[in-house]
Amino acid sequence: MPFSRPTLSELRAQTAQDVAASTGAETGLLRRAVLRVLSDIQAAMAHLHYGYLDWIARQAVPFTCTDEFLEGWAALKGVFRKPATAATGIVTLTGTPGTVVPAGTPVIRADGTAYTVSTAAAVGGGGTVAVPILADEAGATGNADAGAVMVLGRAVAGVQSTGAAAAAVIGGADLEADDDLRARMLAAYRITAQGGDADDFVGWALAVPGVTRAWVSRSGAGPGTVVVYVMLDDAQAAHGGFPQGTDGVAAADIRAVRATGDQLTVANALWSLQPVTALVYVVAPVNTPVPITISGIPAASRAAVSAALVDQFAIDAAPGGTIPLNRLWEAVEAVSGVDAFRIVSPTADLVAQPGRLFTVGTITWS
Repeated sequence: MPFSRPTLSELRAQTAQDVAASTGAETGLLRRAVLRVLSDIQAAMAHLHYGYLDWIARQAVPFTCTDEFLEGWAALKGVFRKPATAATGIVTLTGTPGTVVPAGTPVIRADGTAYTVSTAAAVGGGGTVAVPILADEAGATGNADAGAVMVLGRAVAGVQSTGAAAAAVIGGADLEADDDLRARMLAAYRITAQGGDADDFVGWALAVPGVTRAWVSRSGAGPGTVVVYVMLDDAQAAHGGFPQGTDGVAAADIRAVRATGDQLTVANALWSLQPVTALVYVVAPVNTPVPITISGIPAASRAAVSAALVDQFAIDAAPGGTIPLNRLWEAVEAVSGVDAFRIVSPTADLVAQPGRLFTVGTITWS
């Protein structure tokens, strides 16, 4: 059975009883007596020792370790924490032909997020220039939609200060959390590498910063092909976690159409790992919202029920996969404050078409 760590109150009581028994103080110790103070100090020290032992026990096994100890256990299986990455993109500006926007020029998004021009660019004959930018701080907050308003943080003579993102600014991802790293590490311990089987492709894709879910379809685009579906639930939270880009293969693979955006980032990461004969496509699942009707949910619990269903879909949904109806009932039933309810629709297990990923659609409360 697991070890039960005594609380400070229990240790203080136990120490006081031991001191009283040893000194013959049958009526106990007064609150401010020297022996009472010393026994409390001894109990506090013992409590710290128990805490240290508890911390050592947690770091000693991969299931509960944290921080650098978690990274050490993961490194034994070649799994490493995904670093935070900075978003990159292109901003379109207008100005006098021939005017140069120098590298290092600050660019500010409407909400204050800061970027820097990474490479100098000159205004073309048409009066516009595409300027590459890099977010000043790594993280998902640097991602932005196409058309996002961008303003030069320092005036450049001959160039209008206000521009817009020519395409989605992508690639920003936060530092991988302990729980996510632990899940990948335990999967690596559980699954033996097979030199390019489905589990290997999933593991390789999940190792790419920003990728939170991945699936593999054998021969998904014909014989000899591998289709890898990915989701970026945090980095692309503004788009429901769906990758922003176009489907395709790595830049170095000349056998098929090259991917763009998030898909290209993943495809390029897989290129050096995949079997040399495989033609690997990285694909965004097709968002397929499922309308849900539920009766009997109190108004105060509806937000929690919605969140529970979103979490359940994230666990069970897979491109072309099935979500058992009873899983939705279980998710709603687990919400505090929900006693009697009924899922009016759907009425059967959800079976997705190939490449389609179910998400929670409009919820109707009846």
